[in-house]
Amino acid sequence: MSAQVDNRSGLEALEKRLAEDLSLLELPAKSWVPERTYEGAAVRDVVVIGAGMCGLAATARLVLGGINNVVAYDAAPAGLEGPWVTFARMETLRSPKSLHGPALGLPQLTFRAWFTAQWGAEAWESLDKIPKNQWMEYLVWYRQVLDLPVRNNVRMTGIRAAGSLIALDLEGAETGRVYTRRLVLATGRSGLGGFAVPDFLKEVDRQYWAHSADEVDFSSLAGKRVAVIGAGASSMDNAATALETGAASVDLLIRRKEMPRINKMTGIGSQGVVHGMYQLPDAWKWKFVDYTASTQTPPPRASTLRVSRHANARFLLDCGIVAVKEQGGELLIETTQGLLRYDFLIAATGFTNDFDGRPEFAAIAPFIRSWSDGRYTPEMGAAREGMLASPDLGPAFEFREREPGTCPILAHIHCFNDAAMLTHGKVSGDIPAVSAGADRLVRGITASLFAEDVDSHFANLVAYSTPELQGDEWVDSTPLLNKDNAL
Repeated sequence: MSAQVDNRSGLEALEKRLAEDLSLLELPAKSWVPERTYEGAAVRDVVVIGAGMCGLAATARLVLGGINNVVAYDAAPAGLEGPWVTFARMETLRSPKSLHGPALGLPQLTFRAWFTAQWGAEAWESLDKIPKNQWMEYLVWYRQVLDLPVRNNVRMTGIRAAGSLIALDLEGAETGRVYTRRLVLATGRSGLGGFAVPDFLKEVDRQYWAHSADEVDFSSLAGKRVAVIGAGASSMDNAATALETGAASVDLLIRRKEMPRINKMTGIGSQGVVHGMYQLPDAWKWKFVDYTASTQTPPPRASTLRVSRHANARFLLDCGIVAVKEQGGELLIETTQGLLRYDFLIAATGFTNDFDGRPEFAAIAPFIRSWSDGRYTPEMGAAREGMLASPDLGPAFEFREREPGTCPILAHIHCFNDAAMLTHGKVSGDIPAVSAGADRLVRGITASLFAEDVDSHFANLVAYSTPELQGDEWVDSTPLLNKDNAL
């Protein structure tokens, strides 16, 4: 199916219906947040860092709710935000096509509406999974049809306090310092940290290996022996891409003795999980996430078959890595199955929440409370390092201070990315529940902004003087009543 718009008139009709729906719902709501300045500079109500799916959903929900002094910044060029057409190397999305994703409860804003407006109901019925490039096209349309305030090619390089405000340093297409009352970190799968790199790779020259989220020149791997660490979805996607671009051989080095087969969390997906996970006691939250981590999520069947159909692909199970070193222009990998030799290695080892290594967070990182700071107790289960590093968040995804009073602006910085999962459940990283997550986020921001400006809002109440009645709607009968009583 062509990724190009085949039916512009159908899309225009959809956009008209969406505009009508928004009008019926009185959306966007009227602007209600008082304007502020700081040392002569305008102050944003909210800045969103990241304009991928979560960033767009958060920005849209803010604007629709009448918080209009908002901007979203993304370091990527327009149309390249998020992983979809960069380091996501699968052919299709893994989520069912029917999920409404970032549509925020608006039927005309769903992928299904966008798709059928152009290709029709029959094409929708025949569609299996959504091609990832087409999902990116939908997100581009989503941004355009809602006229969201996104600025590309802008990178945040620093966060610091400016009185009660947050000062952000920017570079790129917009350079300098901006001030905001609230900050949303919609920074995607990398959360607050970055790539998770195993210790055995940290001293190996980068010309011999890449992380699965790196830009990889797969054409340079033609004729090469390639190893891929892991058995997850990204492992399969990267292995398949290497095979399809001519790698001589690809081995998947899988530490487990058996491939995981059952997608546990998808199997129990429900509105109860979406809205109830955050309300659970900490011990139950830990239990859910710990169990899914121990059982692991299997790669999709189609992604696995995409690898196994190649005769030069091998699945090496029970193959843990002991050490890696470069020698004579090749990698020598010592494994539990013996010594293996490769020309290049791809580490599909995920991401970390260790934000101490990110320079843009340097001013706030030491003060952020994580689950290791007393929220976790040994009675909950195994002390998993990645889970312990998860930030301990409030009800609107806001950070909490490790020591009260040491960094008050943390209460105004919201972690709307994958790092929020342990506290909030999977509502800020994946397609299924992103609308629910955006709604939870913006309800919290709305309430806190209103409370912060309560004096101003009360003054507006007192000053409001537009009469509902003009004085000519009735006759005062009191004089007649008094006359009648006198008789």
